[in-house]
Amino acid sequence: MSARYDGFASWYDEHIGRYTAAAGDVIERLLGAGPGRCLDLCCGTGVHLHTLLALGWQVTGVDSSSDQLRVARERVGDDIELVKADAAVLPFRDGQFDAVVSMFSHTDADDFSAIVGEGARVLGRGGTFVYVGIHPCFVGPHSLYGADQPVPELHPGYSELGRPQEAPGIRPDGLWARVAGVHLPLAVLLHAFFDAPLRLDTVEEHRDEGEGYPRRIVLRARRDA
Repeated sequence: MSARYDGFASWYDEHIGRYTAAAGDVIERLLGAGPGRCLDLCCGTGVHLHTLLALGWQVTGVDSSSDQLRVARERVGDDIELVKADAAVLPFRDGQFDAVVSMFSHTDADDFSAIVGEGARVLGRGGTFVYVGIHPCFVGPHSLYGADQPVPELHPGYSELGRPQEAPGIRPDGLWARVAGVHLPLAVLLHAFFDAPLRLDTVEEHRDEGEGYPRRIVLRARRDA
């Protein structure tokens, strides 16, 4: 996560953590069990660290927010290595990990392609990279969801990259109003993986029960052996 989360980590864990934790079944299904070393890239408050540990991985979590890492440490104790670092300039050698996961991080990154590229660099040959994020077509500053409204009201702005300050989909009491989230169109998000030494083998769109459109996109890529 971005250092912009410093001061908001406890709020994030309380209000957003349950939503991100719901992606745990994706990790179990698309990553699977260890053994091996797994990097949780932009681990935030660590909601997926116990899942990775339970699957038999030796886990390292990395994040640039000291406040997020504080909450993560409270969650996992000393069982998992946590490292404060810029995800676009990782302090690890090439091929050090057998797997990489990253959850809901593209909306926090000034250069998501650099983060994916670094994840690919530290991933060993034949390793797996699993990513889950909000679906950029249906969730973002251009997308307005009303109360109990399963279908978004779409507004202009989908093709605009960056950190919008005001837009129909940015609620004054929401996350993006606090941390100035980044919007990436779908093609830009996918090319972060196409342009890295990775081969996408899975693309999924996930919706919650009763919703008309997917709110999450799921990607799995492999580092060529």
